[in-house]
Amino acid sequence: MRKMLAAVSRVLSGASQKPASRVLVASRNFANDATFEIKKCDLHRLEEGPPVTTVLTREDGLKYYRMMQTVRRMELKADQLYKQKIIRGFCHLCDGQEACCVGLEAGINPTDHLITAYRAHGFTFTRGLSVREILAELTGRKGGCAKGKGGSMHMYAKNFYGGNGIVGAQGQIFEAYNMAALWKLPCIFICENNRYGMGTSVERAAASTDYYKRGDFIPGLRVDGMDILCVREATRFAAAYCRSGKGPILMELQTYRYHGHSMSDPGVSYRTREEIQEVRSKSDPIMLLKDRMVNSNLASVEELKEIDVEVRKEIEDAAQFATADPEPPLEELGYHIYSSDPPFEVRGANQWIKFKSVS
Repeated sequence: MRKMLAAVSRVLSGASQKPASRVLVASRNFANDATFEIKKCDLHRLEEGPPVTTVLTREDGLKYYRMMQTVRRMELKADQLYKQKIIRGFCHLCDGQEACCVGLEAGINPTDHLITAYRAHGFTFTRGLSVREILAELTGRKGGCAKGKGGSMHMYAKNFYGGNGIVGAQGQIFEAYNMAALWKLPCIFICENNRYGMGTSVERAAASTDYYKRGDFIPGLRVDGMDILCVREATRFAAAYCRSGKGPILMELQTYRYHGHSMSDPGVSYRTREEIQEVRSKSDPIMLLKDRMVNSNLASVEELKEIDVEVRKEIEDAAQFATADPEPPLEELGYHIYSSDPPFEVRGANQWIKFKSVS
């Protein structure tokens, strides 16, 4: 009888030991918020700028961490699918620049309007689309956010207008600066300065790398784009400036991309692997947020690891959908040219090929 009781005791104790770490995580008393010092922004035509301290709540910290990890893992999965030739055509990845898209979204309202250039996947996610819709668009499937017809550079969501192949010629951007200033438009111009224009460093390309001053008569900010809290506070400042009726403002986010310009660019012919590794080890935006949260008792390492596992599963599930979902049929090639027009014919590659366009 004693042997039986001892055996039962060992079984019960063994069963209770397995989830012990989770029990400890759940019962641990985390701080609700913490105050952090952030880097002071460089200013142009401004008497004061964003604050140099900010409060991060535990809830916001966990949300930002999950979002940045999701963008990172989504881009790495896109890299893998591209190398497997499942994703084709142009593909520009933003891993390393996660603090920009997540921080910008944290500083504005969902009702605000956003447009970006070709490195658009992160912004598409933070604007509210799912990883499944984004990866399916990259693979050209019906379940994609543009029905598989837009691809990497042309993704859209509510109050988000792409995803555009043309970044903006110098003449056009200065015309936009001028018109926005003349009409005092509530517009935030953003330069994501990842230090390279395709394969050319900013130092080789520009006599002045003070891009936040390029608006001349428009006030500007130079922001640490690797720190999500810096980006968030600068965006809040810029949004408040515009909403107050003062006109446009320009933000330069100093950031870094780990991949090359696009998937056709290995990214190491004009910079060294050591340079990339140094940024990863010292300035990675996800690492910086993680260290802040753990050191300030906003989260535990174990809790953040659980988020990592959940994100990986979400990405894998989305990738499975993006490779199994059917491609749009050929007869739908001309669909959705307009949003609410009656059906009409669209000429194909020659005058004898016709497609029907349905809104």
